[in-house]
Formats: sequence, structure tokens, C-alpha cells
Amino acid sequence: MPAHPLQSISPERTGTPPSRAPGRFYDFWRVVWRGVFAFTMRVKSSGLGPSHDKGGLLIAVSHVRHLDPIVISAVIRRRISWMSRVEFHKQWLMRNVLYHGGAFQVDRQGAALPAIREGLRRLKRGEAVGIFPEGELVRGLDSVLRGAAIKRGVCLLAARSGRPVLPVIVLGTKELGRIGPWLPAKRGRLWISVGTPMHAAPESNTRAGRAAFAARLEAEYVRLYGEMRLTFDLPDIAP
Repeated sequence: MPAHPLQSISPERTGTPPSRAPGRFYDFWRVVWRGVFAFTMRVKSSGLGPSHDKGGLLIAVSHVRHLDPIVISAVIRRRISWMSRVEFHKQWLMRNVLYHGGAFQVDRQGAALPAIREGLRRLKRGEAVGIFPEGELVRGLDSVLRGAAIKRGVCLLAARSGRPVLPVIVLGTKELGRIGPWLPAKRGRLWISVGTPMHAAPESNTRAGRAAFAARLEAEYVRLYGEMRLTFDLPDIAP
């Protein structure tokens, strides 16, 4: 008999769970969230074409709230294997939801190498890997949209895998901590914009090369944010 979709996967008892790509569990919850957003939000997007391309792809998203991956997963057609903080995997229910949703964990305060290796495996399998290049929730002058620096993990993955990085910006999620946007009256507003796929040069596998690629990515986020404001006629609403 097949296991229940939320059967306990305990790292303490069984070790690290085997790699699992997003599947039907992911698809089910994507349909649910699309329905929720259809009743409650006005979602506008641009540049989604490259996100539908086949093959390994790094989807690098600006990060304001923990709902950002849900929004992006609902909008982009491809299944996304999200890299998520190890802290989210400590509670039984969340750990199993993330596992069956195809997410894999990264320890930001410890050894990052296992997450890098897992990300490379998934990219080699042709999966889309979701990552937050800022490394955490950021706002104000710390936001990459304001020209702040990103972490180098996304650059390392791009250099080692040879797969493109797709910069993505999502705006509006910082307002979703209130009840108003969730009422069925289309009061919520979300904007998503996808930039141009960027390949790391062969020399990006060095520290200096990764720094140069990071600078290119940071400049692309600033450019893409400016383009979003023009496309959607937005005020300066960066985090």
C-alpha cells in the first residue's frame, strides 16, 4: 500500500531523506493556491517566457516574505525544487510538506556544501531550482532591488552546472500579512517580472569570477525593477 503523502520522514531516525523531485503533491497545492489567488488577488506578470524553457534552470527570486515561493510556484508553469532553510525542516509537518513538495534544505549557518551538491544533482536532472540569492528576508537598503549585494551560492551553482540563472522579482507580498488582501474582493496586488537568462562565464568558477558574475546579477535586478515600474506604472515600492 502506498505511503500517506505526509508520512513522517525523520532525519534523526532515517538520515537525510533521498532526493525527491516535485510531483503530484506539488501540483495539487499549486492548483489550490492558484484558486486562492484567483479569488483574492490581482496578479500581473511580465517576461514569463524563459521560465517555461526545459532543462536545468536556476530561478533566483528577490525575497521579502516567506510567501514568495508560493506566489512564484503558482505563476510559473514549471515545477520548482526550492532550496529552503534548514530551520523550516525541524518541525514534523513542515518538514514533510517541504519534502513531498520537492524542496531541499540548506544550512546557512553551517556546511552549505550538501545543499550545493543537491542543487547540482537536480540541475543535472533537468529540474528548475528555486533559490533566494539574498539568503534571507531583506528590505530597505539591504534589498538587491536597491543595489545591495547577493550571496555567492547562486553564482557557484551557475558556474559548476553551466545552467542559466533567471532573475525574478515579486512585489506585493509584504502586504500579505494583513487580512484585507485575502478577502474575496481582489484587493490584493501582486506583480512578478522575469528577467533575461544569464550564463556564468567559464572563469566564474574562481572567487573573482563569481564576484564578477554576482555584480552582473545585482545590476540586472536593479534594471529589472526599473523596468517593472515602467511596465506596471508603479511607484517606488521596493521593499
